Amino acid sequence: MDNQDIKNRFGIIGNSPLLNRALDIARQVAPTDISVLIQGESGSGKEVFSHIIHQLSVRKHGSFIAVNCGAIPEGTIDSELFGHEKGSFTGAHEARKGYFEVVDGGTIFLDEVGELPLSTQARLLRVLESGEYIRVGSSEVKKTDVRVVAATNVDMYQAVSDGKFREDLYYRLNTVPLKIPALRERKEDIHLLFRKFVADFSDKYRSPSIQLTEDAQELLIQFDWPGNVRQLKNIAEQIAVLEKERVIDAQTLNRYLPQERRSLLPALIREQNKDLSERDILYKVLFDMKREMSDLKKLVVELIQKGVNSNTFEDNTSYINQLYQDVAETGVFPSGEKEDAPRITIHRPSSDHQDKGYLSYEDQEAEEVEESLSLVERESELIKKALKKHNGKRKAAAQELGISERTLYRKIKDLDLK
Repeated sequence: MDNQDIKNRFGIIGNSPLLNRALDIARQVAPTDISVLIQGESGSGKEVFSHIIHQLSVRKHGSFIAVNCGAIPEGTIDSELFGHEKGSFTGAHEARKGYFEVVDGGTIFLDEVGELPLSTQARLLRVLESGEYIRVGSSEVKKTDVRVVAATNVDMYQAVSDGKFREDLYYRLNTVPLKIPALRERKEDIHLLFRKFVADFSDKYRSPSIQLTEDAQELLIQFDWPGNVRQLKNIAEQIAVLEKERVIDAQTLNRYLPQERRSLLPALIREQNKDLSERDILYKVLFDMKREMSDLKKLVVELIQKGVNSNTFEDNTSYINQLYQDVAETGVFPSGEKEDAPRITIHRPSSDHQDKGYLSYEDQEAEEVEESLSLVERESELIKKALKKHNGKRKAAAQELGISERTLYRKIKDLDLK
């Protein structure tokens, strides 16, 4: 069976050299019984490759089970994998077989293997080396004949260096490393995948097919796709369901793509003393933002004063006042309110003024107004802006603010934000 046959059988789309290389390795290693470590980002298709390895092996008629190691609580992971005896722990009302016993003669896929506790890693190493394991609460050694295919999206070298993953287990699993390319490394496949997804969803929801304009295709290809194929499929489904227009341009497509994540907070945190509290850092960020916005507005005023090049005075007046209004609307102030934009007038030439005209404006910044220094108000305003920017999506807002999602939930509750 060649790569094209594998693609047809398992629904794999693309002709990227990196993808073809990964398929070559999977096809060559499948008939053997050695362990395979599949590495790749979340959403890149690691589980699909585990199925390929199992179905092309001599164990294809045996059982196959996929276990998400990161989704099982640490206290029960040993029981899930190796089984337990009746009464071995609270709630163990009867003996139970583990996955390694159930899948004897088949293949077990350990997804997110890097999340395994160290104690479980020691048990897994013994299974890989000798095929032996012991149920929780038992002293009887049992044997199993299971092929292990593992997968991870973390840097295993770093995990070993940090002491979070056993080095001997890493090399035992990594007999044959298999790297799944990220979607951004397969740019030539992105549009093909999108067309396949929207065609499937159009059939599913009985709606007309979707087409992308050239600028939309370019935007699709150049996007970073942090969620890989899973994210692309999700966006294709959204467009197929929500868009009434079936010809999608770049502007329409851009509404479905996450905005670039830019935040001042992480950069500032790296430069600060680690002993600073979260509130201290937030306080400094707010003051820096106000100072920078004030400097920007003054610079705009100076530039406008030095040159008015339009032929029409009325056009200049309208344009400059709109520019001031735009700048004022982007200001972030401790009170949480936007500063009023100064009104500007462009005067026609007269006998007293021999030039092309001159500007006059009422700048309210000249008056120093005592502002609220309430940190609660500043914090509340920043959270509101982050939530508004990300359409109420709290996970994205927490990333923008540089805090955990749990911390954001707590602050929303404490500040009574709606």
